[in-house]
Amino acid sequence: MPIHCNAKKQDIAKTVLMPGDPLRAKYIADNFLEDVQLVNSVRNMFGYTGNYKGKRITVFASGMGMPSMGIYSYELYKFYNVDTIIRIGSCGAYSSDLNIFDTILVDNSYTDGNFAYEWNENDCHIINSSEELNSIIEKTANSIGINYIKGNTLCNDCFDGYLDNIPAFINRFPKDLNIIACEMEAFALFYLAKYFNKKASCLLTVVDSYYKQQEISSEEREKSLNSMIKLGLESALFTL
Repeated sequence: MPIHCNAKKQDIAKTVLMPGDPLRAKYIADNFLEDVQLVNSVRNMFGYTGNYKGKRITVFASGMGMPSMGIYSYELYKFYNVDTIIRIGSCGAYSSDLNIFDTILVDNSYTDGNFAYEWNENDCHIINSSEELNSIIEKTANSIGINYIKGNTLCNDCFDGYLDNIPAFINRFPKDLNIIACEMEAFALFYLAKYFNKKASCLLTVVDSYYKQQEISSEEREKSLNSMIKLGLESALFTL
């Protein structure tokens, strides 16, 4: 039985959109879904299930960092038989080609951390998202006219904005991966999707840039990510 979620099994849809911020989950439920029900409130990690264009979808917050993502994605996959999770989150840009509010579709997630080893003693530091799910997202983006950049991202254990030496941090990126952005949850999600033979993908919106010194407020981070949200919801229409 899950210990971090009080939803009934039938309350959770097969497809889940997963923002990190519980208030972003509420924002999506309030502004995009119909016939919405609050299905989880344990630790204020809000989960909502409703309809989007006739499709039953759950929006469930993950919290910040791989440990929190690991808890909630594990419980959703194992106890609620969720088939597909699309993370929708924010990131910092480490490519001079990216601008604020650009949408990224993650191909591979790399981490210096030891999530995989701690999970099942697997010395794994890079993992790919679902090719099938990414293909759905790409086709959807093209059909509804949402621009995106597909690339590899870093999944960090520490918030990169607070690090002492950003140039040294960048220098540690594996050069062959061409890492374009940094976030904190995708590796754990992708790893557990593989572990359970499920599907997972990650859409990110750029909210700050190392190269361009662009930033947005916390309120803008919460509410100004509508292109990514719409792409996630429209893509969910074509999942099982």
